[in-house]
Amino acid sequence: MRPQVVPLLEMLKRVASWRPLLRPRATRVPSENLGCREVASGVPPSGLTSPGALNIFDRNLKRKQKNWAAQQPNPAKFDYLREEVGSHIADRVYDITRNFPLALDVGSGRGYIVQHLTKETIGRLFQIDIAENALKNCLETEIPTVSVLADEEFLPFRENTFDLVVSSLSLHWVNDLPRALEQIHYVLKPDGVFVGAMFGGDTLYELRCSLQLAETEREGGFSPHISPFTAVNDLGHLLGRAGFNTVTVDTDEIQVNYPGMFELMEDLQGMGESNCSWNRKALLHRDTMLAAAAVYQEMYRNADGSIPATYQIYYMIGWKYHDSQARPAERGSATVSFGDLGKLNLMSQGEKPQ
Repeated sequence: MRPQVVPLLEMLKRVASWRPLLRPRATRVPSENLGCREVASGVPPSGLTSPGALNIFDRNLKRKQKNWAAQQPNPAKFDYLREEVGSHIADRVYDITRNFPLALDVGSGRGYIVQHLTKETIGRLFQIDIAENALKNCLETEIPTVSVLADEEFLPFRENTFDLVVSSLSLHWVNDLPRALEQIHYVLKPDGVFVGAMFGGDTLYELRCSLQLAETEREGGFSPHISPFTAVNDLGHLLGRAGFNTVTVDTDEIQVNYPGMFELMEDLQGMGESNCSWNRKALLHRDTMLAAAAVYQEMYRNADGSIPATYQIYYMIGWKYHDSQARPAERGSATVSFGDLGKLNLMSQGEKPQ
């Protein structure tokens, strides 16, 4: 079935006086009648970011980039990376042996996770994204789906609403990642779980090095052309600070081969993953681009002449606390010392410990 896009024009008028210090108006999701709901846009006014957050990314530009990518004649041509990561997130959801009556996909895009899930696992799914064109062109799924235009930093839902929250390759563009994780924790029900993925720090290191070397040689200095990414050790701390427990973070690398650097950059643009940092350089000279392509080929090319591009992916799982969850024993409550483990092994083999 096609996902239902909720009209937000009337609600946008009501939240025109929205203040950044207040939580956005919540979505009402009555359990007895999910068909009657009131949805407010979580998209903040133009140029607004979280109070006290670093304003690294131009969120309005990112919205335009994702809208442009979703309007292309064949957007599925550039979905290979998102579909791959979305399938891995779905695998982690299936590893949790329970059903989720109400789930949320943060930064859903065209629905790269839900296409790998079934209605036996997910009862109903809310998809949010800042790009309205992506929501209008969502992939078909058997799960009842509602699409909501909202910003990942300003989730328009009430506390303890969802049993499951998923997110794939979206959170690396938010200005205030701690706040985004706190809001995900806020909308989860107790004993709810968050399963997400985002790009890691070594993503596109080949492209970053090639551009820096070429720009330094041709222009006497370089500007950032690849957006900054979160380190894996910081991600675990951020999840814990947001209130999650039983946190799991693991990394993976996906390497994709391209004919050349320009084909790689074309695909990044088609994915809506062009740089949107405020301090980005607006224009690269033609000579610099050609030099960067030559450096890329010289330093990283494969035996067949293609060039590799590495995407590092961080997968994360965090749970919202509930009394029924297993908890670690109190410090000092152990009855067996680690030094005695060797003796226990000898005793199991019928030998007397020394």
